[in-house]
Amino acid sequence: MTRHVHAFGDDALSDLDAVALVEALRTGKVSRPEVVEAAIARTQAVNPVLNGLAHENFDQARAQAASPQGGYFDGVPTFIKDNVDVEGMPTMQGTDAWDRRPQPGHGEFARFFLATGLIPVGKTQLSEFGFSASAEHPRIGAVRNPWDTDYSAGASSSGSGAFVAAGVVPIAHANDGGGSIRIPAACNGLVGLKPTRGRVPLDKVSRQMPVRLIANGVLTRSVRDTAAFYREAEHIWRERRLPQIGAVTGPAPDRLRIAVVTKSVNRDSSPGIRALTMQTAELLDGLGHHVDHLDHTPVPQYFADDFVLYWGFLAMAIVRSGRRMFGETFDRARLDNLTLGLDRHASRNLHRLPVAITRLSRLRRVTERFYHRYDVLLTPTLAEETPRIGHLDPTADYQQVIDRLAEWVGFTPLQNVTGEPAISLPLAETASGMPVGMMLSAPTGHDRRLLELAYELEAATPFPRIQAAVRA
Repeated sequence: MTRHVHAFGDDALSDLDAVALVEALRTGKVSRPEVVEAAIARTQAVNPVLNGLAHENFDQARAQAASPQGGYFDGVPTFIKDNVDVEGMPTMQGTDAWDRRPQPGHGEFARFFLATGLIPVGKTQLSEFGFSASAEHPRIGAVRNPWDTDYSAGASSSGSGAFVAAGVVPIAHANDGGGSIRIPAACNGLVGLKPTRGRVPLDKVSRQMPVRLIANGVLTRSVRDTAAFYREAEHIWRERRLPQIGAVTGPAPDRLRIAVVTKSVNRDSSPGIRALTMQTAELLDGLGHHVDHLDHTPVPQYFADDFVLYWGFLAMAIVRSGRRMFGETFDRARLDNLTLGLDRHASRNLHRLPVAITRLSRLRRVTERFYHRYDVLLTPTLAEETPRIGHLDPTADYQQVIDRLAEWVGFTPLQNVTGEPAISLPLAETASGMPVGMMLSAPTGHDRRLLELAYELEAATPFPRIQAAVRA
């Protein structure tokens, strides 16, 4: 066990968040080359332990830092998750099932993301195709939590989460098809907003899904960094059918109707997580919000089974079309048991898939009725504490892994299906000092409401900082 692995120090990055780093760059206190070099040095310092790096882009980052990039975040170093295409870097999707080859050009999301001025130091590791809530590849290795390396860094954006928490960069790309912005935020003590569907552009393959589960976003250490990213994102690309987020700089005066739930369908949270969620509910009540306690989330009993079947359908599409998608070197024998088990599950239940997709597509009607009564839903981000490495070993029996995933990830998939926004905030911690996330969700288009509430909660309960934690 190694506790509190971080790279914070007396260099150009210091302990600045992205907004503060932008100000330091603009006033000349630091330069683009200095902060990029600091990010490279920090990556090299912690990656041997955390294993979050999928591909380094150090030389190209140095070259970009030599001249202005344009955009609000001009010169701020970042990482991009290794499931989107970036020119000159391979896209390996968290697996080693085909030969690495550089991409000839940026995908749509990368073009958008880099137009903000962010400079990618590299790409970060994920679980195989993002199917597991823990990145523990048998050959690539596990991505470890900087708060305690015996534990998972959480979900498919784990590499980004580990590096932001450890101070390697202040902001990094993440995306979320079942919780993979919010889960690593919860595990690593970060802010993670899954935006409303359509808020941020997607690459072509993600747009073509029958149910568009995936949303791109960022992981940060402060609410203002997340708010700044979405403000700047709207200057570059905006879905006009959604309400504008705009500049969110603090809490709103409105008091909200908030429902609190600790049980998802038929799975309850652990006693410790329930208690921590109740503490957050008490905090909201003390801030003047109207808080009601409900028995369970507003989803039908069949939701979990439908979601797993659709998850399996996505795996089946990859397994059966691997050579066409990834090239002739694709070798399904190198896929992990979870990917192959999901493929088998879908192939055996294809007759149920049309009904499952129909019901998932209609689920937003249920949540829209719920949001006629409430402004925000509070749940724990995860039903149990962050697991140790090995608990979700993808080489284990498929049924064991999928059962354990269902027990842990009971709350986050709902908003992927409905397209509604949800944010995880580091509002609690376990008795041993591990971060615990609390999730707030809102109706479609009300991302601003969540950011305003997040500002209020951040002021009331300042988020933990790994560099300030007492070493064990």
